Amino acid sequence: MTSATPSPPGALTDRPGPTGTTAHAGSSGPPGPAAGLPPRLFLVLIAVCTAVTAANIYVAAPLLPLMAKDFGSTPSGVAWIASVAQFGYAAGLLFFAPLGDRVNRRRLVAALSLATTAALALGAAASGTTALAAAILVASAATVVPQLLVPLVAERAPAHRRASHVAAVIAGLFTGVVAARVVGGLAGQAFGWRAVFLGAAALTAVLGLASAAALPKEKRRRTGPLFAGLAQLPRVVRSSPELRRACVRQGGMYGAWSALWTSLALLLTGDGGDGYGLTTGAAGLFGLFGLAASVVAPVAGGFVDRFGAAKVVASAYGLAAVSVPLFWLGGERLWALCAAAVAVHAALVASHIANQTLALTTTSTPAVANTAYVVAGFAGGAVASALAGAAFTHWGWGGVCAVAAGCLTVGWGATSPVVRGWRIRR
Repeated sequence: MTSATPSPPGALTDRPGPTGTTAHAGSSGPPGPAAGLPPRLFLVLIAVCTAVTAANIYVAAPLLPLMAKDFGSTPSGVAWIASVAQFGYAAGLLFFAPLGDRVNRRRLVAALSLATTAALALGAAASGTTALAAAILVASAATVVPQLLVPLVAERAPAHRRASHVAAVIAGLFTGVVAARVVGGLAGQAFGWRAVFLGAAALTAVLGLASAAALPKEKRRRTGPLFAGLAQLPRVVRSSPELRRACVRQGGMYGAWSALWTSLALLLTGDGGDGYGLTTGAAGLFGLFGLAASVVAPVAGGFVDRFGAAKVVASAYGLAAVSVPLFWLGGERLWALCAAAVAVHAALVASHIANQTLALTTTSTPAVANTAYVVAGFAGGAVASALAGAAFTHWGWGGVCAVAAGCLTVGWGATSPVVRGWRIRR
C-alpha cells in the first residue's frame, strides 16, 4: 500500500507527503511475482475484478422498480434494500479489509468471492424482501475484494508508476459502480432482476477465482489476534485530525451522491405517477453520465499532487453544491438532470481521490486508516440512502434533494476552518 512519512501528532496539513511502500506486519517480504501473468495483464485482470465486485454493491439500485413489481410493492417501498447493501459493505470493510495484512490474500480473495457468489445466487431465489435483503447484506459484506487488491497493486508497482497503477484500479472501481446501473438496468428490463443477480454471481465467481489464482504467493506470519487491526481503529482515528476530517467529508459527499443516485430510478421510472415514466433499461442508461464523469480521476490526482488535498476537496464540494439545485430542477427538466448527474459524480470521484490520499498519508498505519476512511464513507452513503427512500415517499424528489443538501452541509460544516477555529478557541 502506498504510505507516506507520517505527520507529527496533531499536525494540520492537507498536502500529501512523499509516497513509498510499507511493509505489512506478519509478511516475510515483498510479494513475489504473479502466477505467470505479465505485469500489464495482471493489472488489467485486477482492474476488471475490482469493477465486477464493486458493481455488486449497487446492482440492486436500478432494479428496484422490477423488484417492487415482483413482490407486489412500490419502488419507494423497497428503496431501503439499496441502503442494506451499503451497510453490509461497511461492515465487511470493518472485519475483512484489515485481514489483508495478516492472512494469505489468495485464500481470502477466493473465499470472499465464493461467499459473494453464493449470496447473490440465494438473492436471485428470494421469495420476499426480507430474504432478498439478507442475501444482499451478506453479498455486500463479502465483496470487499477491491480494498484487498488496491494495496497489493501499490506494492507491486514500480515506484515511478505507482500512482498510475493505483489509479487504474480505482478507475475500475468507479466503472463498476456506474456499469451496475447501466448494464443492470438494461439486463433487468430484458431478462428480469433475478437473471441479473445470477449473472453477477457467475462473473464474481470467475473473476474472483481467476484473480486469486493470479495473486503473488505470500507467506504470512500472523502475530497477535486476527482482528488486531479492527481494535486499532479508535486509537488511529482519535490521533489524526486529518483522518477524521477526511472521514467526515467523504461521508457527507458520498451521502449526497448516494441519496440522489439511489432514488434516481424512482424519478426516472415515475413511481407514484410523478417523474418521467421511463423503462428500467432507459433509466439505467443514466449511468453513462456518471461514467463520463469518471475521466476526472487522473486530473484530480494531478491536482492533489500540485495543490494539495484540501483545495481539491473544497472544489469538489462546490461542484456538488451546484449539482443539488440542478437535480431539483431536473425533477421537471431532463437537461438539468443530465448535467447534475455528471457534476455530482465528478465531485464524488475528485473528493474520493483527495480524501483517500489524505487518509493514507497522515498516519503511520495506512491500512487501518484506509479502513476507517472507507467505512465512514459507506456508512454516510447507507444512512443517506435510507433517508432518501423515506423522503421520496413523503415529499417526492424535492425531499431527496433536501437530504443530499443536508449531507453536504454536515460534511463540510463539521470540518470547515470556522468550526475548527471555534473548537480550538474553546
